[in-house]
Amino acid sequence: MFEVGAWRVPSVKRRLRASVAGEAAVVRQRGPREERSARPRHLAIIMDGNGRWASSRGLSRTRGHEAGVLALPRVVDTALEEGVEHLSLFFFSTENWNRPRGEVAALMRLTAQLADVFRAYGERGVRLRWLGSEARLPRATLAALRRAEAETAGNRAMTLAFCFNHGGREEIARAATSLARASADGVLDPGLIDEALFTRHLPHGDLPDIDMLVRTSGEQRISNFMLWRAAYAELFFVDTLWPDFTAEELRGLLAAFAGRKRRFGAR
Repeated sequence: MFEVGAWRVPSVKRRLRASVAGEAAVVRQRGPREERSARPRHLAIIMDGNGRWASSRGLSRTRGHEAGVLALPRVVDTALEEGVEHLSLFFFSTENWNRPRGEVAALMRLTAQLADVFRAYGERGVRLRWLGSEARLPRATLAALRRAEAETAGNRAMTLAFCFNHGGREEIARAATSLARASADGVLDPGLIDEALFTRHLPHGDLPDIDMLVRTSGEQRISNFMLWRAAYAELFFVDTLWPDFTAEELRGLLAAFAGRKRRFGAR
């Protein structure tokens, strides 16, 4: 068996590529799925628990992040099979810069590798969109994210929003700055600003509101994640640490979502 403790970023990349290719063949063989009106249009996941997963096994936090990356294809493939239109994954927050420098550096390297791997999903119609700030990002990481975005821009099977160096408050501040500049330049009447216009000024303003938000690892907070779009999200907090999160668990949560009644303030 391949030992987790022996993983390195290049080997993670190879294993991910093999997983993406293998699952692509399986999904194609399954054929079209029956439509479910109660599925979430936009599913978002806060992928938490990599560090605790590693600590419980006597491994470094970097090994935990590598294990967490290897869990990604299970979720992306399941979302594709279930007909989810938009999948948002929270990988690195604007607050995560406060972590030890070695851990942050490893996450930057891993993300550059991961962005290249996500390009393989382009063959299956997945569009990668990066939600986050350019501030402080290494050139190689930024270039990999931009390249994956550009090469998958025409795909429509599913949008994968990769939230890296992302902060919900930072997004809102950027939208407010954009509106303020438009008003100061005389091209926008401030009295016309409403929720719809504000949304369009968010990064990737055409991304719809979150219907279903899942957080792994037992923590019960949303940690500055997509604050504007999460206003009416159905929240699911599970104890499973992210590297152990399975396709079957996600399908169970999707079934639970289908059983919820969403009123949006109505009776």
